[in-house]
Amino acid sequence: MSISIRRMIYIALFAVIIAVCSWISIPSSVPFTLQTFAIASALLFLGGLDALLSVLLYVLLGAVGLPVFSSFTGGVAVLMGPTGGYILGFVVMALVYWLMTSVFKDKLITKIIAITVGMIFCYLSGSLYYVFIGSNGDFIQGFITALSACVLPFIIGDIIKITLAFLLVLRLSKILKRR
Repeated sequence: MSISIRRMIYIALFAVIIAVCSWISIPSSVPFTLQTFAIASALLFLGGLDALLSVLLYVLLGAVGLPVFSSFTGGVAVLMGPTGGYILGFVVMALVYWLMTSVFKDKLITKIIAITVGMIFCYLSGSLYYVFIGSNGDFIQGFITALSACVLPFIIGDIIKITLAFLLVLRLSKILKRR
């Protein structure tokens, strides 16, 4: 597979954008960040495969210790911690988006459904990881706790961030096509 320098630059640029958006946060047990906005922007602007590569690059940079995660953290310990599943869930989200837009064509309704399903998978994988890492053995109670602490407070904000990403990428695409 050949990849152009332009594509490599966009992939790297969005990995940096995701990192910068992760630093903009309100601390809590699961920090409120702009990562969802950046991931959605990457998916919509780059498309599934390149966005997946961008998210993988972001996670790899964090895994090797660069402080690209929220609160300027990095390292495998963050990924192995209770909220690491949500970071890894971004990879799942990008993979779901790529698969859905590849199979069902790259139309607006497909993009909306793919991001929604991807976000659900991100929440699910992150919550399951949270339960297995931080649970004291009671799976049901741990899962309910994970949903109430790590998903429910974020749903409205994530809907807003994804909507803003749609609007930004739509506008940005029009500007870039004129040039």
